[in-house]
Amino acid sequence: MNRLVFSFLMLLVAVPSTSFAHKVWLLPSQTVFSGPEPWLTVDAAVSNDLFYFNHFPLGLDNLVVVAPDGTQVEAENKSTGKYRSVFDLPLTQQGTYRVAVVNNGAFASWEENGKRRRWRGSADAIASEIPADASNLRISESVSRVETFVTNGAPTEESLQPTGVGIELLPVTHPNDLYAGETATFRFLVNGKPAKDLEISVVQGGTRYRNSQEEQQLKTNENGEFEVAFGDAGMYWIETSHQDEQTKIERASSRRMSYAGTLEVLPQ
Repeated sequence: MNRLVFSFLMLLVAVPSTSFAHKVWLLPSQTVFSGPEPWLTVDAAVSNDLFYFNHFPLGLDNLVVVAPDGTQVEAENKSTGKYRSVFDLPLTQQGTYRVAVVNNGAFASWEENGKRRRWRGSADAIASEIPADASNLRISESVSRVETFVTNGAPTEESLQPTGVGIELLPVTHPNDLYAGETATFRFLVNGKPAKDLEISVVQGGTRYRNSQEEQQLKTNENGEFEVAFGDAGMYWIETSHQDEQTKIERASSRRMSYAGTLEVLPQ
């Protein structure tokens, strides 16, 4: 992954979106398709406004696409520009695809020869980057998931199975069966288990042309579930974050997790 992009994503994980202007997202050309083999195009960016390309492209090195049969498939025509990344995906299978950028990284700081050192990078690389005699060492892990869902034909659920890593959205209401004026139910998992009391932000796109975010602030119940009342049709952004000490990185003391998802709400 581009080092600058990775560092910026680490910052996004560390700071809740309610107090930080930038938002990270995937924006599908549409989420519901019909036909023998339609194509999906997705924009990926970090921006000040939803969903406008006005700050930073989102890296695609860790793009993971799960097809309706549960296998991983490759996107095509990947490209990264000044303000956004973009890729295409042929929807060769019938059913629901889960499209996500999943990053697992680490941040470390320590003292070496009387000087303070800092390092950011992948969780797999950290062991070889820190000297054995580093003093005052502090390590934190970061796990982020940025995703969207698209369906060709009838909705399916095989691709929606959780991995058990970080924060994951487990739909109760199918994510491609959302309509204006209706209420949908979702469940958040942390480490594969229902997560209670997660604070959630839900914002409809088009914030560039509104005086306020018109943000819904929600919280998960004891089953990790929450309900969203969708007003107008359009693209919506759902975000949450969580911190714990259940890191698998040696000598790390904390783990910071974040989730950002894009859902399309259709008119009745």
